[in-house]
Amino acid sequence: MNTYDSTKKRTFEILERSRFGDVTSRAVDAFILSLIILNILALILETMEALSHYATFFHYFELFSIIVFSIEYILRIWSCVSVKKYERPILGRLRFAVTPLAIIDLLAVVPAYLPYLLGNEWMALRAIRLFRLLRLLKLGGYTSSLSVMERVFKTKKEEILMSISIMLVLILTVSSLMYFVENTAQPEVFSSIPATMWWAVATVTTVGYGDVYPITPVGRLLGGIVAILGIGMFALPTAVLGAAFTQEAEMRKRKKAGGCPHCGK
Repeated sequence: MNTYDSTKKRTFEILERSRFGDVTSRAVDAFILSLIILNILALILETMEALSHYATFFHYFELFSIIVFSIEYILRIWSCVSVKKYERPILGRLRFAVTPLAIIDLLAVVPAYLPYLLGNEWMALRAIRLFRLLRLLKLGGYTSSLSVMERVFKTKKEEILMSISIMLVLILTVSSLMYFVENTAQPEVFSSIPATMWWAVATVTTVGYGDVYPITPVGRLLGGIVAILGIGMFALPTAVLGAAFTQEAEMRKRKKAGGCPHCGK
C-alpha cells in the first residue's frame, strides 16, 4: 500500500468512531462531539436578547463550525474508498454519500449554503436556524447511547408500529363517536370528525388541555372511557421499549464480559 492509500485509510479510521487505544481518533471524536454540543448551546443562547451584543462572536463561531464540519464531510467522502464496499472511486463514494451518517453530516453543513440558494430573506434565515438543529443527529455517530436507541427501535419496530396503528384506530373511532354525541350540543366545537380529532388526541395522550371537552352525559362517559384507555395505550409501547432496553443493556454487559457481540451469550 502506497503513502496516498495509507493516508486515506488512516483518515477514514480517525473520522470513524474511535477504537480502543486509538488516541488520535478519540481526540478527534471528542473535538467534534464538543463542537456539536457547543453549536446547539450557541443556537439556544442566540435567542436571548440579553446576549444580543455577542452576535459577532456567535457569527464567527458559526463560521468556524461550518468550516470544520465541511472539512470533515469532504474528508469522509475522500477517504471512504479505503473501505472495501466503497472502493470504487465514483460509485463507492456515491454509495457512501447516501448512508444515514453521511446524509446527517451533509445536513450539518447545508445551512451555511442556504442563503446562496434562497437569498438573504427572512424565511431563508429561519430555515437556516431550523436546519442547524439537525446537527444534533451527528451525536449518533459519536455516542453509544444513541446507537443503542437505534438498535432498540430496529429490533422492536413491528411492535411499535402495531401500537401506533392501534392508537390511530382508537383516535379515529372515538372521534367519530364523540362527533355524533356532541355535535348537536356543541356544533361549533365538535363541528366535524377532523375537528373532533384534536379532542381525541389530547384525551388519549392524557394531556387534556381543557379547551375542548364534552358537556353531555353520554359525551362525558365516553370521554372518561377514552381517558382510561389512553393510559393503557401508552403503557403498551412503554412496556415494549422498556423490555428492549433492558435486553440491550444485558447484552452489552455480556459482551464486555467476553460473550458473543451479537447475541450476548
